[in-house]
Amino acid sequence: MTRVRNLLLFVVLAALWGSAFMAIKAGLLAGIPPVLFAAVRYDIAGVIMLAYAVVVLDDPLPRGRGQWTLVAIGSVLLIAAYHALLFVGETSPAVNSAAAAVIVSLSPVLTTGFARVFLPEERLSALGVVGLLLGLVGVAVLADLDPNNLLTGGFVAKLLVLAAAASFALGSVLTGRVDAQMPIESMEAWSMLGGALLMHLLSIALGESPAGVAWTSFDVLWSMAYLSIGASAIGFLIYFDLLERLGPIQINLVSYVAPIFAALSGWVVLREAPTPTTFGGFFLIFIGFLLLKREAIREALGPTSSVSS
Repeated sequence: MTRVRNLLLFVVLAALWGSAFMAIKAGLLAGIPPVLFAAVRYDIAGVIMLAYAVVVLDDPLPRGRGQWTLVAIGSVLLIAAYHALLFVGETSPAVNSAAAAVIVSLSPVLTTGFARVFLPEERLSALGVVGLLLGLVGVAVLADLDPNNLLTGGFVAKLLVLAAAASFALGSVLTGRVDAQMPIESMEAWSMLGGALLMHLLSIALGESPAGVAWTSFDVLWSMAYLSIGASAIGFLIYFDLLERLGPIQINLVSYVAPIFAALSGWVVLREAPTPTTFGGFFLIFIGFLLLKREAIREALGPTSSVSS
């Protein structure tokens, strides 16, 4: 039952985070400066999560060096660096919803590399590596990416999105190295608020101004609400729960499923039409996902011998 629960939460997280790329693009098209957009998003999400933490926890404040270290890693890498770089990258017309999701899908590969350095016990078998690479090929096919295009149109923007993926992967691994336990709700709330503060400072340094934003327009309101409540507050609560249960390598595989939802939501809402290669990409992603998650799937279906991944 636990495996089934984890699998369902994994799919929900992929849907929330995949469609978030579309919501980011919609908000940017509505005229919100990128870093300010990300900062306000986490102002809202952080307040919501802190209120939730106050209700469900006896003591929502971080205590001791270990817990504050977790908050610092979350604030700097998982929130501020990841989202500032991602939002700025998505301002480029060359980076649509699906393309951004595909680049971020490199996170599992980066996480594996970081984990080999910082968490020696984290390993993938040969079959697991095949699944990882197959999923990577699948997400590239899904977005109909030509490798030559990475060196031409929107190169800097795509590099920023890649840097965002690396930041998130490193943050995921480093949280596993900290010898401290902290309630998920508290860590999420304080990381969001700390990350929002850092992004506000960066926004000011970049000269962004909220004056020209139509804050009451429909596109601004729905994109901000969806990102703050759905993708952030709910999404990160699921993420940290699964991170604790599955470890950094497995949870970051959500990046392989998210592009499906990014492509679908971008097509439905922003008319970013998917290409005929979408079905081939989905097939490759699905096979890669089965190889990587084969042990969890087998345990969910019934007793079987353990297979290392």
